[in-house]
Amino acid sequence: MKKILTVFFTIGLLFSFVGCITEKDDGNYLPEDFIDSSYDTSFNPQNRAQEIVYNMQFGWNLGNTLDAIYWEDKLNAGLSTETGWGQPKTTQEMIKGLKNLGIKTIRIPISWHNHISKVSDYTIDSKWMNRVKQIVDWAYDEGMYVIINIHHDNASKGNFSAGKGFYPSEDCKEESLKFITRVWEQVSETFKNYDEKLVFEILNEPRLQGNGEHEWSYNSGCSTCKDAMNSLNEFNQNALDTIRASGGNNANRLVMVPSIAASPNAAFNSDFKLPIDSAENALALSVHMYTPYNFAMAAPGDSIFTNSHKNDLDWYFSELNKLYVSKGIPVVIGEMGATNKDNLKDREAWFDYFNNGARKYGMTACVWDNGSWDVSDGKYEEKYGYYNRNKQEWYFPTLMEKAIAASKNS
Repeated sequence: MKKILTVFFTIGLLFSFVGCITEKDDGNYLPEDFIDSSYDTSFNPQNRAQEIVYNMQFGWNLGNTLDAIYWEDKLNAGLSTETGWGQPKTTQEMIKGLKNLGIKTIRIPISWHNHISKVSDYTIDSKWMNRVKQIVDWAYDEGMYVIINIHHDNASKGNFSAGKGFYPSEDCKEESLKFITRVWEQVSETFKNYDEKLVFEILNEPRLQGNGEHEWSYNSGCSTCKDAMNSLNEFNQNALDTIRASGGNNANRLVMVPSIAASPNAAFNSDFKLPIDSAENALALSVHMYTPYNFAMAAPGDSIFTNSHKNDLDWYFSELNKLYVSKGIPVVIGEMGATNKDNLKDREAWFDYFNNGARKYGMTACVWDNGSWDVSDGKYEEKYGYYNRNKQEWYFPTLMEKAIAASKNS
């Protein structure tokens, strides 16, 4: 089962164009033109949060694994969900392999609502929590940075009720807050003694799920959107307060905070408010960037990486810097990637340019990996597989080597 990521928010790019590009404007395009061997390592962290994010370098997502869910109603789904979307059971060898290949950070998306043993107080199944902890420990013991979150627990409003996660609206807020609070109470208690290499991400892509017009895009002139943003602001504040109150190292742990759909565009809107934090320099903005949409996600879309795509990326990185990084708030791009369109050289150029652009402002990016990479059938949708988990090697070694090289501190 694929990760559902239409990512409509990126369609709102200021500079994108539609169509399948076959050549550069001057007709003399070569992907190597956009690959830079002299990377920008001039960023100087100004506070503790920026230093942590800068040191995270380049990350990888354990996608479609602990985040795999049953779309039908089911509590206590058990440990079998880990392989429910076709990915192999995670092993310590997989984690060691990532470390050996140069990955500094692993983001572990985790779904919880299918693993509740008692809805009345949202008690998490102890076997599920122990399995999460085991995988976290494998990465943590390798010296890697680890991100854990609430993932795929965003219900649709028409199907929202107790036990189904959360939905960002005023009329669903009470039950949503109960779920979010209880999950973070239990996760915080489990991991409160881990040091700063463990990072919490409050929610993954919180959005108006099922709302065709506004699920992935934010419009401050839309009352439904504003209601969602106001609810999300409250969710973020409540979760952060819960994490901080749990004590231990959680009192100062780095916490990633998303806007609607983890969209940069939504984070640029003044309706989005970072929560008030009792800790100093311990928040990061969480965004996802399958950008530009026509190159990175649309199928077929654009298969050639062009100057226009470069301009899109430049604008987004510049805005993120202006509104957040320059004000002391680091940015973690929790998900990014370019779907395989049998265009390796162009994807190499995209990964190189993307990560170098992010590092210019001290941002860390984590590639989304759903295990799907083969395009022999001519289909390019959601082909975000990069790591062969069974063989502990890259499907596209040169591509990932460029991404890692562009993300290093020196």
